[in-house]
Amino acid sequence: MTRCAWVNLANPLYVKYHDEEWGVPTYDDQKLFELLILEINQAGLSWETILKKRANFQKSYDYFEVAKVKKYNETKIKDLMQDEGIIRNRQKIKAAIINAQVFAQIAEEFGSFSNYIWSFTKRQVIKGKQETQNALSTKISKDLKVRGMVFVGSTIIYAYLQAIGIINDHDKNCFKALA
Repeated sequence: MTRCAWVNLANPLYVKYHDEEWGVPTYDDQKLFELLILEINQAGLSWETILKKRANFQKSYDYFEVAKVKKYNETKIKDLMQDEGIIRNRQKIKAAIINAQVFAQIAEEFGSFSNYIWSFTKRQVIKGKQETQNALSTKISKDLKVRGMVFVGSTIIYAYLQAIGIINDHDKNCFKALA
């Protein structure tokens, strides 16, 4: 079975992520929030690093329940800064809290965050060009920043759109590629 060239075939966790999750259209708000926070934490690191820590992130961030994360306080931030199982970057931790608050506001306004994020493509998956950003990711990034989100530059948002399946960017020979 041919996969995208970036997949480390020696890492079963990475292969499973590619085969079962990356690029699969995602509509569940909790999963959308999780992937957003993981993408933010991935900035400057490899995705493999994040995947290895994913179970720890889930536990440490209350399984990405937006209602809980948006209420984190300084005590929780200090606890997370001591947690060796996650990325201990104060700015990224604070970004998770701020973004949870904005995520909840967007979900309230649109009925769900899924409705909001998928509205940019009228609920259609688009074929990507294996870029690091594009007009769509720039548009969404700007809108999220206006709403108050942080750590959501165009490159992070492009990776996010790939992860949640709005942009299908599988290699043309990959078994997961769009026809």
